[in-house]
Amino acid sequence: MAMRLAREKGLAHLDLDTIAWTSSSPPQRRSLDESRECIQAFICANTNWVIEGCYSDLLEMALSDASEIIFLNLPVEACIKNAEARPWEPHKYASKNAQDANLPMLIDWIKQYDNRKDTFSREAHEKLFQRFSGRKIMLTSNH
Repeated sequence: MAMRLAREKGLAHLDLDTIAWTSSSPPQRRSLDESRECIQAFICANTNWVIEGCYSDLLEMALSDASEIIFLNLPVEACIKNAEARPWEPHKYASKNAQDANLPMLIDWIKQYDNRKDTFSREAHEKLFQRFSGRKIMLTSNH
């Protein structure tokens, strides 16, 4: 959705996965300070932008600069179907096979969405959405 919005509206696009993790093996989460620097540099370099990701701690850093947020508050089953149908993301994976090899771990992670208490939880996303005072949209289905 974010890529489509960026294309259709001529927006700069930032996928938080690209700044949240180191390139080490196994990947490690970058420090919040490093991620904050990347987010601020992106916002300063771009007048009109879209940022995507499930990191409420990183999204919080961009909230005061955002004019609108869209919360994809989908049922877990829909998120799993989306993950299974996702096209190859060459900015994250060397090949479609490498991406698909990660799918079982991703599905297990998605299944924990409603029970987690971390930055990736439904609870954290709902709190962020409620705090935002600008234009906001909540989508509860893919249609």
